Amino acid sequence: MTERGGGRTTVDVVIPCYNEVSVLRESVERTLALFEEHPGYNWRLVIADNGSNDGTSELARQLDAEHARVQALVLTIKGRGIALREAWLGSKADVVSYMDVDLSTDLTHLPELVGMVAEGGYDVVSGSRLARGSATERSLKREVISRSYVLIIRAFFPRLRITDAQCGFKAVSRKAVDAVVQGIEDRAWFFDTELLIRAQQQGFRVGELPVRWVEDPDTKVHIISTALEDLRGLVRLRFGLRL
Repeated sequence: MTERGGGRTTVDVVIPCYNEVSVLRESVERTLALFEEHPGYNWRLVIADNGSNDGTSELARQLDAEHARVQALVLTIKGRGIALREAWLGSKADVVSYMDVDLSTDLTHLPELVGMVAEGGYDVVSGSRLARGSATERSLKREVISRSYVLIIRAFFPRLRITDAQCGFKAVSRKAVDAVVQGIEDRAWFFDTELLIRAQQQGFRVGELPVRWVEDPDTKVHIISTALEDLRGLVRLRFGLRL
């Protein structure tokens, strides 16, 4: 295992950000408090700002200066996939992970998510809002769309037994990052699904963690356009066609 010091497993937790100046500080402080409660890992928090224009990048740099465990990664191009790609490929941590800045997924799940990779034998683990044991608060519209999307994924890739591809809560081993992430083409929201599909195709062990999740009413995800991009991505991966 790579060491940053102390011989503990090193973990980079990435928070992708786009115009999140209003919530970033609170999310960072809550996450750092969790790190203190779980000293078994050597944690680092990476704020991956991707093209913000509301002061998020300046706040990220400020938080970097204030906290030894925080690193600001400021990018000029928008896209969650771009942010994750740059942060993960630039990391030397044993385990990399990410979570949404709004902390919709209960933060207390993070040590277990990381542990499934660090000690549980998994290479990629995704939080699931739909697996048995999960607890979700969200609109009926988003619930129907998410379940429909999973059915479509299974139709395209029946060997990938997942219940939720797009939950913003994932952890990946260093080995899987090095082998899989470089080949991911998507730079936006389909990045998550492509990661799971490519990891499974390359023989990595993919797992899920049921989570507690509360919908953020101020989410920046545009459901219809994102769904269309997801479908295009599935066609590209399954048939090699670019629509």
